[in-house]
Order: sequence, then structure tokens, then C-alpha cells
Amino acid sequence: MSLLRSLRLCLVARTGSCPLSALGPGPFLPSLQVSRAPGTLPSPPLAAFGSISPFSPPRCLFAAGLPLLQSPQQWHTFHSGSWLSSASSKELLMKLRRKTGYSFVNCKKALEACGGDLKQAESWLHKQAQKEGWSKAARLHGRKTKEGLIGLLQEGDTTVLVEVNCETDFVSRNLKFQQLVQQVALGTLLHCQNLKDQLSTYSKGFLNSSELSELPAGPEREGSLKDQLALAIGKLGENMILKRAAWVKVPAGFYVGSYVHGAMHSPSFNNLVLGKYGALVICETSELKANLEDLGRRLGQHVVGMAPLSVGSLDDEPGGEGETKMLSQPYLLDPSITLGQYVQPHGVSVVDFVRFECGEGEDAADAE
Repeated sequence: MSLLRSLRLCLVARTGSCPLSALGPGPFLPSLQVSRAPGTLPSPPLAAFGSISPFSPPRCLFAAGLPLLQSPQQWHTFHSGSWLSSASSKELLMKLRRKTGYSFVNCKKALEACGGDLKQAESWLHKQAQKEGWSKAARLHGRKTKEGLIGLLQEGDTTVLVEVNCETDFVSRNLKFQQLVQQVALGTLLHCQNLKDQLSTYSKGFLNSSELSELPAGPEREGSLKDQLALAIGKLGENMILKRAAWVKVPAGFYVGSYVHGAMHSPSFNNLVLGKYGALVICETSELKANLEDLGRRLGQHVVGMAPLSVGSLDDEPGGEGETKMLSQPYLLDPSITLGQYVQPHGVSVVDFVRFECGEGEDAADAE
């Protein structure tokens, strides 16, 4: 019977009237003594409940400590238990989920914590994820990071090469990890472009792990690259390192050839190329030639494959397989000639190079 009475109470609140007969006899009105003529229905004194008329707003005072419902809207809130029951709120939840990629549960928590404000909810999610990421990064610190990717990005007269490491090749193929490499490459590119220098010749620079970590994350990201690293660690659950970066800027009369081995291209990454090995070769040329891009790619292939330690000179004696001077090495694609002999007819002078190999140095560190 108590269930039936509760249903009656709900119907009373929805319809807007409050006949006490709907309550029926029982514990709801223990203190009221209702008198009636024989053969008539119960009719409690209205004074006990204030002024009630058929045209009054829906309200009903419940005895025994039950809540006072003042409007249909309050009744709906009371019974739904969450503002997310409305269609517009669900649409907001879907929008936040698509924009951030976080789970529905976390997106719902964020919207409830921020009162439905989408921008604040997004910021709340990032802060929470960052806290979790830093905590996870501290736990994973020290685990070996021999895998990862090399990222190559060229824009105008600036070219950058970055290395980001992780624990497994499986994670290196994850889109979120590749997006981290993209952010590191963009951060390095912006750093290089912001350097105010008048170039009469090429300039080359390197950033170690700590210097790279302190770079700004970019115009559309908050914090530094190390904050983006913490977010990625929190999402992917592996130790990761922003290992190093190199950048090259050239004036007119110079050209940067490039090559990435095992290259992965994605339309979403614009000009970014990803792989396991990367090389930049800086060339000086008296005039812009049509085949410079192809020549630069071949020179980059040679640097990746032959791993020279210095450029050397065209006057150096040809060396064998153990030769470390680039121009004296047997040309990778035609070992019958040296690289210097291959380059000379093209009217190009090789002046410098940069070579990155993913995980380079880790084996030596293990041996030590």
C-alpha cells in the first residue's frame, strides 16, 4: 500500500491539485483528525495546508518530512537526478567527447563539475589528465625507451629533425604518440623561426632533452612540451622521452636535402614525415636547379645508410667500407664511385649534414 500512496503523491504533484483523499488513510497524516458526515468522503480542513484552490500553482505539502515540490520543473529535476537528461545536454556531452577524445564518464564528470560550460569542461579534463599523466610518468621513470620515431618537418628555409622515444614499437604506431611527435616538431620549428638572426650562411642548432621539454607547446596548446609529454604518458601508459632535436636555417644559395627511412606520411600531419632514421644534408649551390629535391633525397639516403662522421673533401683519397668521411665513402647506390664523384657533376657542394637514428646510444648506455 505504501507504493500505491507514493504513486498517488506523484500524480498529485503532476496534476496541480492536492485532494487529501488521494493520500488515503495511513501514516502520511498521523496528527490530523478528519471528521465527516456519514456517507461522505474524507475532507481535511484546508487551513491545515494553507490556501489551496484548483487554480493554484502545483504544490503539495507532504507530511512526515517529505519534500515540498513547488513546480513541475523541480519535480523533473528531483526524479531525473541529473541535468544531463535533456537532449541539449547530451549533445554537449557528445561534442566534448568528440573534441577531446576522453571517455564519456570523464566528459560527464567535467560538464557536471563546470555547470555545463564546454570550454571550462575541456580545460578541467586537460588538468585532470595532466595530473594523472605526471603521476604515471613518475612511476614509469627509468624504464628503457629504445623504440619511438624520428620526425622531419620542413617549412620555408627552416628544417627540423626530432626524436621522441617510447618503450614499444606498438605504441610508436599509435596515433596519439605520432601526434606528440608532431607537437614536438612544431614546437622546435617555431623556436627556430623566432630566432632573430641575419643569415649570410647556413645555421644549425641542437636541443637536448631538457631544453626540448621546456619549449612552448604551440599557439593552440597550453603549457610546455613536457606537459604534452605527461598527457601522452597518461593516455598510453608507457614511459616516453623527448630525446633531442636539430634545426637548420638556410639563406638563398643553400639547399637542405632530406630523407626519412621507413617514412610514414599522413594528411593530418601536413608536411611531417615519420620514420626510424632521418637525415638532413646541407648543400651550397650557385643556382636553383630543378633536380635538387631528388638529389637531396639521394644524399640523405647515403647519410642514413653509410653513417658518415664528417663531410671530408673532394681531394681526399677514396676510402673503403670503413671510411667515415662522407665524400670519400663509396656511393650507397653505386659503390663503383665515391659520393664526391657522384655529387661533383651536379654543381653542388655538400657542406654539412645531420643524422638521427631512433634509439641511438641506448645500447651503448646499457653496455656501460
